[in-house]
Amino acid sequence: MIDIAYVLAGAFTGFVVGLTGVGGGALMTPILLIFFGVSPTTAIATDLWFAAITKLAGARVHHTNGNVDWQVAKRLWLGSLPMALLIVGIVSLGAHVAKADWLTKACGVVVLVTAVGLLGAPKLVAYARGRRIAQPERFKAIQPVLTMVSGGVLGVCVALTSVGAGALGSVMLLYLYPLRMTPHRLVATDIVHAIPLAMVAGLGYVFAGMVDWRMLASLLAGSIPAVLLGSLLAGKISGRSIQIALALVLFAAGVKVLV
Repeated sequence: MIDIAYVLAGAFTGFVVGLTGVGGGALMTPILLIFFGVSPTTAIATDLWFAAITKLAGARVHHTNGNVDWQVAKRLWLGSLPMALLIVGIVSLGAHVAKADWLTKACGVVVLVTAVGLLGAPKLVAYARGRRIAQPERFKAIQPVLTMVSGGVLGVCVALTSVGAGALGSVMLLYLYPLRMTPHRLVATDIVHAIPLAMVAGLGYVFAGMVDWRMLASLLAGSIPAVLLGSLLAGKISGRSIQIALALVLFAAGVKVLV
């Protein structure tokens, strides 16, 4: 049976995901923990599939608009998917890694730092652009490796806490690709990268029977229409406005994760 409260929570989060690329984990997991009293393991397990399916719906709009940077997404996958598979193996063996509270807190801190970073995005991008222009060959040489390493960090965080694919990835991409990663492209690439990552990370929780499918259905009933609306609006809003909105979302999410 569809639960209206979950539908509304899904709609809010889906809209934010479509507009900013962030929220599948950074918002939904704290919402489930704080407002609905869902157990941490169930919240993480269900949210991974919520994020994957919601972002799959929004990705088509961004792909149609030509905003996805597939080369960058592939580099991230080379790091994130193997690390997520490693965690899946551990979860499938019955380890209680989802209760690693210290890692959840650490992700919350990084999300807050990310919010500050996005608010100061013009200075961050200017600094990175200066390095890119001053040492173009060196900068471009280390881009692929650093992107894969960044993907690996995201893979661990997402598999353990369901938080990080959009939140942490956004600032990483802004710094690593200061010339090509426009705000709209950032949102689109974040969303596309997160889809297989969330699915792979969620497999271990499915095998362990931790996903609440009824709750997931209610969440998706709200999120899928909302993510389509948010994705359509993302292309009509100024890039800096999206960055500010993203920063505010991350700040709220970081506070909720820590509290």
